[in-house]
Amino acid sequence: MSNDEQIGSRRTPRQGVGSSPVGSGLTIALAAVALIAGFFILQDLNGDASTNSGSGATPAAAGDVDADGSPVISVGVTTPVDTIPVVTDPPRTTTGATVIVANANTVGGSAGQMTSALEFGGYTTATPVNASGANLEQSIVYYAESVAGAQAVAESVALDLGGLDVLTLPTPPPVDGADIGDAGVVVMLGDAQAGQTIADLSSAPAAADAPAAPDPSAGDADPASDPEE
Repeated sequence: MSNDEQIGSRRTPRQGVGSSPVGSGLTIALAAVALIAGFFILQDLNGDASTNSGSGATPAAAGDVDADGSPVISVGVTTPVDTIPVVTDPPRTTTGATVIVANANTVGGSAGQMTSALEFGGYTTATPVNASGANLEQSIVYYAESVAGAQAVAESVALDLGGLDVLTLPTPPPVDGADIGDAGVVVMLGDAQAGQTIADLSSAPAAADAPAAPDPSAGDADPASDPEE
């Protein structure tokens, strides 16, 4: 056999369909499989997105991914917040009406003591008087509707004395002689508050800023000569 015949009898590379090498066919097959797989993955992602959009889910910020590389989906939840009204004490008012203390208890000199304490607390006061009628256990604060600033002052006095009831002043006033002069606020001082200071009784934080009350005996009448006031 000649050299030319030997060369011609050598095997040529395996040919695939269309005279293409087998390696090229394998590459095309793998590309087709990858394309099909990508199609199904895209369908799954679109289905998940539709489900999440229907349930109110929203994608997280760009770049947020799970540990396995999956995108993180955050679900927005709106929580109703109840409005809680804030209750505050009214401002402390010490001017606008004169305060008169009526002794309606069994402690002699207590009306005079309370008058001094209220005066040191910033109130304008009048000479104490005796109450008419029976003694009281709990004090009451009355205000005259005819005096413009009387109600605000009465409410401040009531807070300073521990949160007393505030009522409109009856006619005639429940004091000896039914005479309160030009006073717009009447404190009917009962046994529960008699002989105590504003600091002892106060339920209003603002009252802590008031000047300290004097010694209870300061300016008070002699209980032996004036047992009621």
